[in-house]
Amino acid sequence: MTAVAVIAAALVQAYAIQVFVRPAGIISGGFTGLSMLVERLGELVGINIPMQLTMLLLNIPVALLCCKGIGIRFTAFSLIQVMLSSLFLQVCSFRPIFQDEFLNVIFGGVVMGASIVIALRGNASTGGTDFIALFVSNKTGHSIWSYVFFGNAVMYCFYGSIFGWKYAGYSIIFQFISTRMISAFHHRYELVTLQVTTMKGPEVVDAYIGRFKHGISCVEAIGGYSKKKMYLLNTVISSYEVSDAVHVMQAADEHIIINVLRTQQFVGSFYRAPLE
Repeated sequence: MTAVAVIAAALVQAYAIQVFVRPAGIISGGFTGLSMLVERLGELVGINIPMQLTMLLLNIPVALLCCKGIGIRFTAFSLIQVMLSSLFLQVCSFRPIFQDEFLNVIFGGVVMGASIVIALRGNASTGGTDFIALFVSNKTGHSIWSYVFFGNAVMYCFYGSIFGWKYAGYSIIFQFISTRMISAFHHRYELVTLQVTTMKGPEVVDAYIGRFKHGISCVEAIGGYSKKKMYLLNTVISSYEVSDAVHVMQAADEHIIINVLRTQQFVGSFYRAPLE
């Protein structure tokens, strides 16, 4: 699954760059955008600096620094994605679809964001600032994609001061759309609360803690209508684990009632599975 996601993400990323990004005269975000900026600056002074080479040179040291915090397997697949993306940019030749710059910006942002989401959902990434963002998120439990966006905005301002402010503005719009795509479809660090009502409290608790490493509380209660003894369970899990948790609980009690609530804020220790 991860290998397929990595290949697909690399191919989609190369497609987005060739079909939308370059025709619009803009740069993408992160290390990919920085590599494009270096390539453009090299062209101004007559030096050929392929963005594919710069991408690799920027990603490798950051990957080595962050690998312990985000997992060796995750880092390895992410580097493979970067290498494949560089390869596809070299060997593939996708033709632009639109002549309109703004359409390229809009569609490019969506497709580029989709490539990152594909990699993330496959338990990998597109490297670069993804390494940094995921490293911090895995340590703190908070998303920093918005900070990544503002960091890219600084790079775009530098780009605009040299190549034209119109392209800086288009690049910011492009990155905003891409970032919103990631935020909309990547929810690894969102937490939800499960409020459970069951007649088989001990059985459900045993099944749950046998599958997950989160705490769960169990309180005896009396049904208001049936007047029978029942149990109220409460636990907080990652949004990625909801489907599995519901399946495990229903297997223990087919008549169980589960209320899924979005958790706005959580204070205390929370187990987060590694990105391996």
